Formats: sequence, structure tokens, C-alpha cells
Amino acid sequence: MTSDVASDNEPALTHESCRYLARAWWGETLVAESASAVRVQEAADVPVLYFPRADVRTDLLLEEGHTTVCPVKGEARLWTLEGKTTAGSTDWHDPAGASAVDGQDAVWEFTQPRSGLDWLGGLIAFDHDRVRVELMDTVPGGADGDITIKRFPTWGDAADLIDIMNVRPAGDRRYVSTALADPRRPVVEGSQMLGQAVVAAGRHAPDRRVVSAHMVFYRAADAREPLEFEIDELSAGRSFSTLAVHVSQGGKRRASGTLLLDVTAPDVVRHSAPPEACAGPYDSEPCDMSVTGRDIRMVDAAYTDDPAAPVGPPVIDAWVRFRDVPDDPHLHAGLLAQFTGHVSIAAALRPHDGVGQRQAHRTLSMGINAIGISFHSVVHADHWLRYHHLSTFAGDGMTHSECRVYDETKTLIASFTVDAMLRGFTQNSHAVDGRISL
Repeated sequence: MTSDVASDNEPALTHESCRYLARAWWGETLVAESASAVRVQEAADVPVLYFPRADVRTDLLLEEGHTTVCPVKGEARLWTLEGKTTAGSTDWHDPAGASAVDGQDAVWEFTQPRSGLDWLGGLIAFDHDRVRVELMDTVPGGADGDITIKRFPTWGDAADLIDIMNVRPAGDRRYVSTALADPRRPVVEGSQMLGQAVVAAGRHAPDRRVVSAHMVFYRAADAREPLEFEIDELSAGRSFSTLAVHVSQGGKRRASGTLLLDVTAPDVVRHSAPPEACAGPYDSEPCDMSVTGRDIRMVDAAYTDDPAAPVGPPVIDAWVRFRDVPDDPHLHAGLLAQFTGHVSIAAALRPHDGVGQRQAHRTLSMGINAIGISFHSVVHADHWLRYHHLSTFAGDGMTHSECRVYDETKTLIASFTVDAMLRGFTQNSHAVDGRISL
């Protein structure tokens, strides 16, 4: 990744080559396709994807383009795409309920980039709120069934998530994380902090495996800032270690948990709860959660944020697989834990008509309060893992789920529970900011 600064007082730009085939669609018309797109990030804004001019259907751009000046990037020419496209045909959601999207000034090119930004020359970008920009997320050498489409802008790549989970030593029994935020909602997920705590515990006691972890999340954390993990060693015997882990940011604690680690031992007896029958990953619906390099498939397409979706049982099965993960068992376990907070609230909402996660942080207050997880085996996060979410209770402003994780051989890898809040905003609540509210 390369960083460019226009001046001492102006925001930095970062740019890097996009490793995926990129496409831009205007309705059903392909207007750009490139294996050489460039991902550009400006300060706290969402990233923008730029296509080489040679890979853009410039014949579709109306000739009456006009110029404008950006104080950061320089002089640009803007064009309009022909006609209008309906929201449905671009998978575009207009909160105002408009039935069509206008292509005016939806395309631009910096014809005279600012000094130091010469690399912007010859690149064309699209307004991704109106033009559907997507990445073809593929597995090298994989079959067609391994290809999924990720809508741009994405949060990032699996490598970015792995980097965040891979906490670094920062003194005696202290660890710190890197940070990467989605400007649209820069709030740290509780399950991320749990997964990072699992990795920190593994770094503290590398010859032992985390077998149980429970964490409570009591204060929101800002995804734009690093997190600090402080370990308190409660006990360290020949077989078991017990650790308390506190997560802090800006001098305030955000979450606390207790983790049990074990050297493990040969079986005396062995049994596990068998999984219920369900479709496999390649017979399930791909789900875009804005991370390339991670494949998510929802059985029976049961996961949705739409309040108008058909009701069903309080069960959602999800298959998850990371493409490339370092050979580090603690990191694999942390990545399994990181996904535990993603689907349980949706499972709790599924039996109820007229409610959905699209209302979260706007008209309904939702958030994970606590997660408890037990690891029954060594985790391989680069293999398909099936997360079986069962919501056993919803009421009194809370939901509870009892969940299991299996691999493709039907081996039980982990069990976890999730407690979450679900309540309406009161009339006396301050103005709700969906970017940061719970």
C-alpha cells in the first residue's frame, strides 16, 4: 500500500492494487471490467475503486461531461451515464424509496491530478452508491462454485481481518491490536474482542489451548483506534491456566472476560451432539459480509436483514471458510470466535414478522452483550465450518442463542452461547446516529 499526502494540512491518500477482478454495472449493462483496478482510500472516507480507462466503456458516457476541482486530488471531469436504472436492477437500496437512479455525474476522471498524485491519471471511478461496483472473489485453481461476488466498497480483505486479530505484545502481559474501520459504522464487534482475547491468551501460554472463554461487552469501542488487552493470570497449574482479560481503549475498559486454557489429555470417553441435517456449503446461498478472502454461505438463504422477509424457525445455519490463514492454532481459534456474534440476533428475529436487522441502530437498539464459547477441538478456519445458530429465547429486551460449530465431517468443533439486547429506542432518546449507536 502506498500513501500520498497533498500537504501537511490535507488528508492522506492511500492506494493499492486490487487483487480481484472488478466490474461496474449500470443496470444490466457492464460498463467496466478490469484485473488492474486500484483501491483508493482518503482519510476517513469509504474507499473508491478506480478502473484503467482502457477497461471502461467510455462510449457509454455522455459527451456533455463537465469539470470540477477537488482540493485534495485535483481537477476532474465528470460524466453522466445514459438513462436511468431502477433500484432493483442494481441491487441498490434508496432509503427515500425512489424507484429509479439517475446517472448524472456518476463517473469521473482526474484529468489534472494534484502534485504527487500522478498515478491517478488515466483512472476512472464510479459513484458506487448509484453504479453497482463489485469484486469477483475467487479461489486460485478453485471451481466455479468457489466464486462469490462482493459489493464494493468492502470493509477489507481477510488478510486485514487476520492482521487485526493477530494482537501484538506491548509489555508484560499486555497486547495491542491494529485498527481498520468502516466509516459507515466504526464500531468494534464484541465477537472481535473475544477472538482477539483468545489470541492474546494463546500468545501468553503458547503451549496450551483455550478450551473455554466468556466475555461481557459493557462499553462500545471505536474501530478507528487500537485496542489494548491486559492479562491477569489467575492460576497456572500443570494442566490448566485461568486468565482474566480486560479490553481497554482510551484509558477506559470496554470488555472483560475469563479464559480457561488446557494442555489437553487423551480421551477417557468421547461423545458429541450430532448435527441436524442441512445443505452443504455449495448448496447454500453466498452471503456478502463485505470481506474478500472469506466465503460465507447461508443455508436456505435464511439470513436476511429485511423486516418483510418470510418468517421461519429461530434457526440459521452458516458455512464459513477463510482462504488463507497462517499456521497458528490460536489465530484459527480466534477467527472462529470472531464470527460468533454475526448471526444470532437474526435467528432470534426470524420467527417474527415486521422486524429485521435493517432496523438496527436506527429504530431498534441491538447489540451483543456477552458470548461464552467452548472449544472442543483444534480449529482449522481455512476449512468449511458450519455455525448452527438456535435462538432459544427472546423477550424482556433480550435474546439468547445456543449455538454449535461443526466441520464438514460433522465433527463438533465448538459450542457457544450469545446474549444480546433487542429493544426499541424511547421517545425521549437523543437523536439516533446509526453510525455509532447500539
